[in-house]
Amino acid sequence: MPKPVDILFTPFESGNLSVPNRIVMAPMTRSFSPGHVPNDDVVAYYRRRAEAGVGLILSEGVSPNATTATGTPNVPNIVFDEAKAGWGKVADAVTAAGGKMGLQIWHEGPFRNPAKTEHPEVPSWSASGFKMPDKTLWEPMNEAEIETAITEFVDAIVSAKELGFYCAEIHGAHSYLIDSFFWDKTNLRDDRWGGAWEGRTRMAVEIISRARAAVGADFPILIRLSQWKQQDFKALAAATPAELEKWLTPLAEAGVDAFHCSQRRFWEPTFEVGIEGVGGDAHLNFAGWAKKITGKPSISVGSVGLSGEFTAIYGPDGTSEPASLDGLVDRMQAGEFDLIAVGRALLQDAEWAEKIRTGRNDELMTFTKDALAALN
Repeated sequence: MPKPVDILFTPFESGNLSVPNRIVMAPMTRSFSPGHVPNDDVVAYYRRRAEAGVGLILSEGVSPNATTATGTPNVPNIVFDEAKAGWGKVADAVTAAGGKMGLQIWHEGPFRNPAKTEHPEVPSWSASGFKMPDKTLWEPMNEAEIETAITEFVDAIVSAKELGFYCAEIHGAHSYLIDSFFWDKTNLRDDRWGGAWEGRTRMAVEIISRARAAVGADFPILIRLSQWKQQDFKALAAATPAELEKWLTPLAEAGVDAFHCSQRRFWEPTFEVGIEGVGGDAHLNFAGWAKKITGKPSISVGSVGLSGEFTAIYGPDGTSEPASLDGLVDRMQAGEFDLIAVGRALLQDAEWAEKIRTGRNDELMTFTKDALAALN
């Protein structure tokens, strides 16, 4: 018999963050916004998840500018007036369905492919001109470009509040722009934006602190982080708990309300036994460590409710079967982290959360990569 899942549907409140249950829809790139403008199909896609009881919906990544940030066709932005109007419809629809939603701000940075954009002549941005460590593709960002990027992130967060979203999330993970500053393999700068953690976190701190000043104390700001990188799944941006504290503390002090900690499999510990400072906390995952170090709420994520991790979509059939939530329930009951983000299971089935809540496990769907090709 599966363990009771009551903890997943218990309200959560901490500071200015308040959600009706612990289920978060993870941000997932959808590429269904022609001309970078979300349409009525996008509105309906998010509304269905709100109607089916997801506690907090996080949008797909949304570009804060129309040139350097976007390298994926049909990814939405929040720059064009039409795009803002489209996102306003999304926010209104989710709210009307009784849901809460955050807009994720995503700058592709070094993973923007200029050849696939409307502006192939514009170089992509990154801390030191790297996409892969030790392989320079572009010039490092200069001071003016860094300032522009910070301003555009802040403007996008302000727009999210003005359009009626409950919160905003800064994408600082997975080797994209902000993460290119965090990781010492792709940030080799010797100015105030590089070097030790104080310099490598400065860009994110500036975004957070300026956004906090602009939107006030009551609008939640989240940040998504990852130890792993697209170039290296085994990477540890912070190799020890002490390093992780140097990374996360400035972000918390700048005004972040919650850490969204991305990992490939949520049940795996971040640090190995024997690493200095781990001790009896060797079982903690990334979100568990973030909560322990900062005292801030944390969101875990990674292969929730499915038998295979996200890389399964590249396999021969691209499928993952429904899997037990018992381990997740144990961790959440222990208070290791506060919220759990669900990706592919909710991509496949808008009613996943309601089926889990009502014990309709026999109706859970196999994930197939065909779900990536439609707004189900």
